[in-house]
Amino acid sequence: MGRALKLSVLTGLSLTLAACASQIDAGVAKEAGSPGFWWGLWHGFIFPWSFIGSLFSPDIAVYAVPNRGGWYDFGFFLGVTVLGGGSFFGSKKRRS
Repeated sequence: MGRALKLSVLTGLSLTLAACASQIDAGVAKEAGSPGFWWGLWHGFIFPWSFIGSLFSPDIAVYAVPNRGGWYDFGFFLGVTVLGGGSFFGSKKRRS
């Protein structure tokens, strides 16, 4: 099997598995005060500190439940990857 074919099969299987993922209804709230995109962005940005705090205190969580669903998830993702330095630090090259 060629490398491109293996990559295509792996990508297809990953997308099929991801399509099966869903969020339980109890985790999604439609009320006006529930966390949405902006809270997700903030929670993603402070994720490293929230995780460390959660190791020492059961009152600290890294992810708000219930939340507004997809928009909260998108904000959380952006906060972790973009604001949290996920894509920035991975792109730096070492100088010799």
